[in-house]
Amino acid sequence: MRIITKTKIREYAQKHPNAKNSLFSWITQTKLNSWKNIQDVRNTYPHADLVTVSSGRTVVIFNISGNNHRLITALHFNTKTAFILKILTHAQYDKSS
Repeated sequence: MRIITKTKIREYAQKHPNAKNSLFSWITQTKLNSWKNIQDVRNTYPHADLVTVSSGRTVVIFNISGNNHRLITALHFNTKTAFILKILTHAQYDKSS
């Protein structure tokens, strides 16, 4: 999968060093995979959640760094592209839900 944009991950990792290794591991795993559907994603990340947001679109949320952070993505399986939408701490995610 191609990742758009890794810059968000790098910036977040600078602010939250405890998430850095897990985020960079996610980058590596995502680039190595050609997921075709959510089940393929869950074969790699069993706790990935498929969530419909208020716009009606579906996002995939990954638990990062022992469930301390949330990586919110739009996975376009047809184009093999992962868009980074947001990265939040667990507490920020809970407030926004």
